Amino acid sequence: MAKPRDVYVCSSCGAQTFQWRGQCPSCQEWNTLEQRAAPRTPAGRRASSVPTGGSSRPVPLSSVSEEGCRAFGTGLAALDRVLGRGLVPGASLLVGGEPGIGKSTLLLQVAGMVAAAGRRVIYASGEESLPQIRDRAARLGMLHGNLLAMATSQVEEVLEAVRSGPPALLVLDSVQTLTSLEAEGLPGNVSQVRAVATALQDACRRSGTTLVLVGHVTKEGTLAGPRLLEHMVDTVISLEGDRRQMFRLLRVFKNRFGPNEELLVFQMAQEGMRIVEDPATFFLGARDASLSGTSVLMALDGHRPLAVEVQALVTRSYLSIPRRTGLGFDVNRLHLLLAVLEKRLRLNFGQVDIYAKIGGGMKLQEPGMDAALVAAVLSSFYDVPLPERAVLWGEIDLNGQVRPVSGHDARLAQARRLGYDPIFHPDVRQGGVGTVAALQQRLFRH
Repeated sequence: MAKPRDVYVCSSCGAQTFQWRGQCPSCQEWNTLEQRAAPRTPAGRRASSVPTGGSSRPVPLSSVSEEGCRAFGTGLAALDRVLGRGLVPGASLLVGGEPGIGKSTLLLQVAGMVAAAGRRVIYASGEESLPQIRDRAARLGMLHGNLLAMATSQVEEVLEAVRSGPPALLVLDSVQTLTSLEAEGLPGNVSQVRAVATALQDACRRSGTTLVLVGHVTKEGTLAGPRLLEHMVDTVISLEGDRRQMFRLLRVFKNRFGPNEELLVFQMAQEGMRIVEDPATFFLGARDASLSGTSVLMALDGHRPLAVEVQALVTRSYLSIPRRTGLGFDVNRLHLLLAVLEKRLRLNFGQVDIYAKIGGGMKLQEPGMDAALVAAVLSSFYDVPLPERAVLWGEIDLNGQVRPVSGHDARLAQARRLGYDPIFHPDVRQGGVGTVAALQQRLFRH
């Protein structure tokens, strides 16, 4: 049983509010709010007059009607494709990301475009005031009559707005800033987040409203709050990127209505977030292929192959222990590959510092980058540039073998579409390279 809290009831119209005001927000009468004890409702048993649309008895699935459950678009075709079916009525989405990464901007754009399509949208914020929201919406060009906004820290006020006029889309920014009368503690603690999310999801499922929750992240980059929150929602989305860069990566980690591990690239602009329609070569930038120490990796992020530049610098060391630095990937991968090169190619890296990074601010974890990283290191070590249109991928094991990686056919098709030649890939078919020694020979023979 939750701790009871007081509410203020208008003696004129019966409206309720959780803070005392001189004027009733509903009937505009003065000095009519009277303090009363809020009813104690057990958690998980909320009274609601809105029908659930289901049944307390099991029914054949073939007899369940799909009326009112058709998905509608976000206004961004690429985002609809990533989500699988667009926005599904009654579904819930969780969007996470670092502060200032663009979550509120992107969702306000989506809310404005859905409102422009003739659907009612409510944008509820516990972080910003209404003038702040309006100023950002005006900058994005998203001021529409169907786009409603409210600034509150009480989930009961949001629930009342949903029940009084169910919108097609409800955006809550953010779930950690709201509190519920059914839970104790400060906003953002486990019980409050669970109570707020459960109440909103239940109300939106009953009314057929698509719910979008914005979630904070921890210092490690994971979604804050109870893990239960990710299990409750239908879709989990993460917005990533370096705030000093102009691009953002939208990743889908969980999706009940479409494929997982999808990727979408946005570019930050004055008018908001713009989708990069073909990001295949977006991260290469103004690359100069005549310089040594650079290679092109055909990476696979989700289901989308991307051409990414891998850079390396091998220079003479004046330290007793040479320095090894890696940016954009796990530096332990660099240590492992250097040990393989020293063992299998009889090279000596004991007197050189080695620095390596992924170009464009990307962060990669896939094993397919091993071949490109080795090629960049060897190119800088010999101070010989690689072939101008060369592209590589493949995993290198401790025995110096170049192993196949997932998505080989997709990488190969993308490399050919972009006109790369020569193509260095694992020896899954004729023409590939089987060992790191063969890779070195073919790289510098060209």
